[in-house]
Amino acid sequence: MKQYDAKKILNIALAGHSGCGKTSVAESILYLSKVSDRLGKIADGNTMLDFDSEEIKRQASIMTAVAPIEWKNTKINLIDTPGLFDFAGGVAEGIRAADTALIVVSGKDGVNVGTEKAVEAATKAGLTKMFFVNGLCDEDARFYRVFETLKATFGPSVCPVVVPYIVDGQANTYINLFDYKAYQYDSKGNPTPTSLPDMGNRLEGLREAIKEAVAETSEELLDKFIMGEEFTPEEIILGVSQGVKDGSICPVFCGDAHNTFAIDQLLNSLTWLAPPASQASEIAVDLDGEPVEINVNKDAAAAAVVFKTVADPFIGRLSYIKVISGKISPDTPVINMRTGAQERISKVLTMTGKKQSDTDYIGAGDIGAIPKLVSAKTGDTLCSPLRKVVLDGVDYPVSSYTMAIYPAKKGDEDKVAQAVAKLADEDPTIRFETNHETHEMLVSGLGEQHLDVVISRLKSKYNVEAKLQNPKIAYRETIRKKVSAQGRYKKQSGGHGQFGDVWIEFEPCDSDDLEFAERVVGGAVPKNFFPAVEKGLRDAIKKGVLAGYPTVGIKATLYDGSYHPVDSSEMSFKTAASLAYKNGIPNASPTLLEPIGSLKAHVPDNNMGDVMGEVNKRRGRVLGMSPAENGTQIVEAEVPMSEMSDFSTFIRQITQGRGSFEFTFERYEDCPANVAQKVIEKTKAEAAED
Repeated sequence: MKQYDAKKILNIALAGHSGCGKTSVAESILYLSKVSDRLGKIADGNTMLDFDSEEIKRQASIMTAVAPIEWKNTKINLIDTPGLFDFAGGVAEGIRAADTALIVVSGKDGVNVGTEKAVEAATKAGLTKMFFVNGLCDEDARFYRVFETLKATFGPSVCPVVVPYIVDGQANTYINLFDYKAYQYDSKGNPTPTSLPDMGNRLEGLREAIKEAVAETSEELLDKFIMGEEFTPEEIILGVSQGVKDGSICPVFCGDAHNTFAIDQLLNSLTWLAPPASQASEIAVDLDGEPVEINVNKDAAAAAVVFKTVADPFIGRLSYIKVISGKISPDTPVINMRTGAQERISKVLTMTGKKQSDTDYIGAGDIGAIPKLVSAKTGDTLCSPLRKVVLDGVDYPVSSYTMAIYPAKKGDEDKVAQAVAKLADEDPTIRFETNHETHEMLVSGLGEQHLDVVISRLKSKYNVEAKLQNPKIAYRETIRKKVSAQGRYKKQSGGHGQFGDVWIEFEPCDSDDLEFAERVVGGAVPKNFFPAVEKGLRDAIKKGVLAGYPTVGIKATLYDGSYHPVDSSEMSFKTAASLAYKNGIPNASPTLLEPIGSLKAHVPDNNMGDVMGEVNKRRGRVLGMSPAENGTQIVEAEVPMSEMSDFSTFIRQITQGRGSFEFTFERYEDCPANVAQKVIEKTKAEAAED
């Protein structure tokens, strides 16, 4: 593929609800533009953009894929993003690389939560938004109902451009409202100009919708519209073009990707409606933290952002980049602004799905990939040493679904940890950590399907088998009463014996650890044994007397004891201290503490009651509510962490995917007696099994 100037490059992300046909639209475009010699079908597992084994198995996109095409002397970089909420990280990557979001809507199912989320993400990123209503050859499709829902949901900016003429449930004819021409498509998807069908008042109503949208683009046109004057064809075309580029108009196209119906009209319109990459300047930050405008200029110093990383055990590491200014080639010296190190570029690639093609350079406004960058991660800025700036990274959603991950074979913990770390490098919405209190490896993602794919990929990519379990809760123990106890250790064997005798006072205190003090008088316990007593206690508190959890909030004061001038040693006093702990703590009203987390849930207004009821059911306390944007509320609460394992699934189901939440550890509180009893019994049963 030849090199294109940024004025002739379009970066378009396909987004929308799962199952609306984004990948099918992309495959239809690839076929029409002759990038592919066959029309890929998801059901057949032969698409260019859903090429990963997990995608073929699940028949759904789970990661972002890129493919460039040429159409009417314009290069269009298609960025196909996942629709499943569990893989929203891919949407974030696609949105970061794009200048336009083409939001695909099912002609049968209409506007869904995924549609709303795609519009929200595109709006937040400042992208141009367009709609494509897909699947109109399905007899159950209802274009005009979907169009009205789009207008009702997203406002008067929604403007029809291509509409179908439906006869007996069949949509074989499509009318372009700009040039007022109709095209009929045969069974092979070939268009033939045809006379405008008689659609009664509907066609005039659609033209009126265009005029209404155009009128919003300037005061002059608005006055003309109010006065009832007709717009000239040039005014309509210029008004729509301007409105699309400044975001005041969202054009609506339609067709059927499986038959390629009206895909050509979509492509023709994109070449003059969608803003070119040359217009997409960005605000970066320089070394002094000051904002700097970076224009898309092929002659400027190089600056690019890594928007996606692939870590494949066979092809190696691949960094997808969007070049904002200058050009990136093997001769371009670039600094990774996160590490401060220079990255060595061996070659640069154009990616079409998984197919790699060498290219001389990736120019300003264009998208490509660099293999085998040593330290680059997703979100990093690569720039010329002559102009060091940091571009915005990728705005990933927060991972809130956490499970413990165990190897299928004991001893494979390191293999699992290393493999999950590689997957997390590729997908930053995967978080991995080790909980040193529960001695578990924890993996976090965006939902059950997400972590299910993690387990599958561990097996397929790294030959590591693992399983998921609900994570253990890091309970703790403390005391509520002051007691004194003796610890006396005496052992006689041949030669020197062992002798240590201590009296220790245990009392509650406000501390996350042990506070050790002494008030021994008269040398009852020599000072040189004080550290041994403290060490014995610190070892002892690692296991509480109730269920073996660490003991916290305890002050131990050594106040008396005795020693033997020959048989006493550090070891004997260490042991005596642990005996005092075991003798005294059961009498000090020991209690179990459970971790409490701070919940911040964003939910639609009409789900408030359900979420608050669920928080109460999970022994939580609602602290307050506050209004948020787009008809949502923020519910703040405190909930025991042991009750939150499936909250992610609950909130997704109850809000149909609109809700989200953040949950962080806050503090420890007394565990209710009935709950504590169950925890203690369960822990003892597990210990007995081991």
